Amino acid sequence: MSSFKAVLIDKNSERYGADYVDMEEGALMPGDVDLDVLFSAINYKDGLAVTGKSPVVRRFPMIPGVDLAGRVTRSTHAGFAKGDLVVATGCGVGEAHFGGFAQKARLPGDWLVKLPDSLTPARAMAVGTAGLTAIFCVLALERHGATPQDGPAVVSGASGGVGSFAVALLAKAGWRVAAITGHAAEADYLRSIGASEILAREDFSQPNKSLQTQRFAAGVDAVGGVTLANLLSQTRFDGAIAACGNVGGMDFPGSVAPFILRGVSLLGVESIRPRIALRREAWARIAADLDAAMIDAMCEIIPFDQALERARSIVTGKIRGRVVIEMP
Repeated sequence: MSSFKAVLIDKNSERYGADYVDMEEGALMPGDVDLDVLFSAINYKDGLAVTGKSPVVRRFPMIPGVDLAGRVTRSTHAGFAKGDLVVATGCGVGEAHFGGFAQKARLPGDWLVKLPDSLTPARAMAVGTAGLTAIFCVLALERHGATPQDGPAVVSGASGGVGSFAVALLAKAGWRVAAITGHAAEADYLRSIGASEILAREDFSQPNKSLQTQRFAAGVDAVGGVTLANLLSQTRFDGAIAACGNVGGMDFPGSVAPFILRGVSLLGVESIRPRIALRREAWARIAADLDAAMIDAMCEIIPFDQALERARSIVTGKIRGRVVIEMP
């Protein structure tokens, strides 16, 4: 039985730590599909898992990495055959089931989606959970009935992974997009991926009136907290905000005023459950709406031996866009 390289998180009464290790394939968790992992990616949740700053990991030891793309090496699942290129995101991967920071993975086939022909494994990871969450938000807004003709859209946390893809996907769909960022130096980057207007994070990060001037017809909020409350307070009649993040805090210091006086809707978006039909729709939409050059502009590819360092840095806000890990 061959060994493979992985990052492993473990804890005991004295230590919580993440280290590079060699593992045996027999240590992999149950699943009906085996993969050679080709690429993974660093998400904020991976940074929390690696550092232990939040109780993300639900069993120990754990291989982190909520995203992975790979090639099937063995399958007893009817939907997949040896050689298929597949992608997995969410579904407890990297939290309760060994994840993508490893050369090998074994997963239930019901968590996997075949890669669209136009997406390479590296670009699929450049999209990853961040892009998938962003398109889930766009689809939620569209199901709500929001259209670009209703007015401008807004994206908070716009220079992060989810925010970057939300800006690009909304712009591709025809929206005029206002991008909120705390990094003024990212203005050119955000305009290059579709933002029409750059707004300062500090203008949304302090408590304000429960009803403010109506500015936005729709939005994607990747921050939460006070920022979400302010976005809702500035949303137009019958508009909607799709909320998917909490880097600004889990508390919601908001008011019912936007909901009952302007008919504003708050659309909750999560990207954990399998919901394979929705995932297939989302990946097909991503493949159709994002060109390769745009995906490449949003990501950086690093070698596996830098994964831990960069995962730790994401929790301090030092990563722009997406960081993709290439497996050795």
